[in-house]
Amino acid sequence: MATTVKNKRLYSIVTVGLMAALVYVGNYLQIKIPNGGLVTRIHLGNSMCLLAGLLFGRLRGGLSSGIGAALYDLFDPVYIVSAPYTFFSKFAMGFTAGHIRKHSKNEKSAVIWAAVAGQLVYIVLYLLKTFISQILLGEPVSVALKLTGVNAITSTINGVLACVIAVPLYFALSKALAHTGIAELITEKEENKGWLNPLTAGLTAFAVIVTALYTIDLANTNKVKKQEAEKEAAYQQQIDDLQYEIDFLKDQLQIEIPPRETEEEAE
Repeated sequence: MATTVKNKRLYSIVTVGLMAALVYVGNYLQIKIPNGGLVTRIHLGNSMCLLAGLLFGRLRGGLSSGIGAALYDLFDPVYIVSAPYTFFSKFAMGFTAGHIRKHSKNEKSAVIWAAVAGQLVYIVLYLLKTFISQILLGEPVSVALKLTGVNAITSTINGVLACVIAVPLYFALSKALAHTGIAELITEKEENKGWLNPLTAGLTAFAVIVTALYTIDLANTNKVKKQEAEKEAAYQQQIDDLQYEIDFLKDQLQIEIPPRETEEEAE
């Protein structure tokens, strides 16, 4: 079925929107696991990110993954601050999976390796963010490594689960959609412009900006918390000093201050 340029653009918009919605919903199919001050999850969002990249290539797959995952973060107060970084890291997962699948000759092995590579890229970016975030928030390196280690376990489980779900779904859906209008989006070969091109340069610049802003925000948050802790410690020291002076005066003047009666004792 031939697809006109106009229809192809329409199909691209529709597929990005649809896959982004699946990524968003997949994030809600989850099991939350407390990890110190963090919350890590086992969920199905990553499987939809990989599926988007495998089916529709690096750009459409990356956008679907990034938009769907970032929307989930924006609607959850726990993750809202990390939404920009989530967009970048999930985009990288879908982009990597789509790039490898579209530029490999052996489809079956390419799909598997593309899913694994996409997931590995995301895990590295996620764990790097976890470790650096904890350091910026003032945690000791040992604590940061411990929290990152726990997240590494859940990330590995998520990664295996995502690959096990996404790869069979790709083969099933690619056959089911073979005679539909979006079939060409699945079978088309993307032009190989190399890794250094305007798209990757733009994405790299975006990643650097997002990472810098995220780092600045964390540093400012840590600075505010540190100032509040210092104020609290100063107030506590003043209270302790006053209590010491009161106790000293009581001893010098030999005064006993009777304990205050509660309302129940007074009655």
